Amino acid sequence: MIDIAVVDYGMGNLRSVAKALEHVAPEKTIAVTSDPSEIEAAERVVFPGQGAMPDCMREMDARKLRVPLLKAARTKPFLGLCIGVQMLFEHSEEGNTAGLGLLPGKVVRFPAGLASSNGEKLKVPHMGWNQVCQAMSHPLWAGIPDCSRFYFVHSYYVEPGDRSLLAGTTRYGSSFTCAVARNNIFAVQFHPEKSQSAGLRLLSNFVSWDGTNRLIKRAGAVPATNA
Repeated sequence: MIDIAVVDYGMGNLRSVAKALEHVAPEKTIAVTSDPSEIEAAERVVFPGQGAMPDCMREMDARKLRVPLLKAARTKPFLGLCIGVQMLFEHSEEGNTAGLGLLPGKVVRFPAGLASSNGEKLKVPHMGWNQVCQAMSHPLWAGIPDCSRFYFVHSYYVEPGDRSLLAGTTRYGSSFTCAVARNNIFAVQFHPEKSQSAGLRLLSNFVSWDGTNRLIKRAGAVPATNA
């Protein structure tokens, strides 16, 4: 039996995700797989990816993974990483592409002319370490100090259509949504497998998460103001 299925649809370095999971959960059976039956049978699912949204959606459908992914995202602990968070939403500006539609909202590109608070021009893609401010209490944030740093590589980000989804924000020119959560789904724009101790703790929390915890908003959380 597979404890954790890392979904392989031909996009991204999935081995680094699997290696990080093996590090935090050596007792678990972890498989990088494109087999729909293995994804359906796994106890929990990790949905990572890198690349352009149109290519990711096309490759996912070519491997007949849409149905098992939709089922997994509705029935078991499910972790989306990087473009894996973007694909959960309804639509992306990148290639005018429809997503899976599991979560309301859209994916947009960072605007031109981004600048830091001191007027320094910011490059797109957003690449490197940045602080993640937690917008709600959640089991996957357990043991991770608020505003810990995680590693990012992306030009697009999600704008949720329901603000109750907001689980974390990051500032790059302005504040944007970098983590979302609903029921058994938790998904992030950053790469926990590349984020050292904070990222490994998040993955460790996911390994033990039952996906049923009630989400409680963190007192005083400031909602993202997406640009």
